[in-house]
Amino acid sequence: MRFRLADPGDAEAVAALHADSWRRHYRGAYSDAFLDGDVLQDRIAVWTGRLRQADGSTQTVLVEDPAGALIGFAHTVFGDDPRWGALLDNLHVRSVDKRHGIGSQLLRFTAGAVVERGTGLYLWVLEQNVDAQAFYAARGAVRVERALTTPPGGVAERLNGSPAKLRYAWSDPAVLLDG
Repeated sequence: MRFRLADPGDAEAVAALHADSWRRHYRGAYSDAFLDGDVLQDRIAVWTGRLRQADGSTQTVLVEDPAGALIGFAHTVFGDDPRWGALLDNLHVRSVDKRHGIGSQLLRFTAGAVVERGTGLYLWVLEQNVDAQAFYAARGAVRVERALTTPPGGVAERLNGSPAKLRYAWSDPAVLLDG
């Protein structure tokens, strides 16, 4: 496996993995019409914009297999919140590659960058995504808040009802550097 920082040419591969992950894990919270229809184009637009930005306020780490195929990624927004610190806005691993330590390695890479900046680290996870909650809790994150989910792109019709999201936080992300 190879870890590297993303560049603008990675937008479509990152968007495809992101869309696949949402289709697998966000059913019920996000509308089927969105997940089966516009999610890939929406994610391509988001990632094209994110990866064009190179001002140091964000970091997107990719992990690739030996052939260069994307296995997973983590996207962090530094200094996002004055209380909680950096936002781990996305961490996704290809379905077939889960439970092999890749997510933990992406967290370690992210924590290294956050520790250098001397802040905390937090993320939001959908309430229905109990596997992700267990993953983050096993790595020392503490659930600190529950709120309503913001619809992707601000389009209310992309949600089913009013799904909740949970904030998980590490006051000291250095705990993620071990192992």
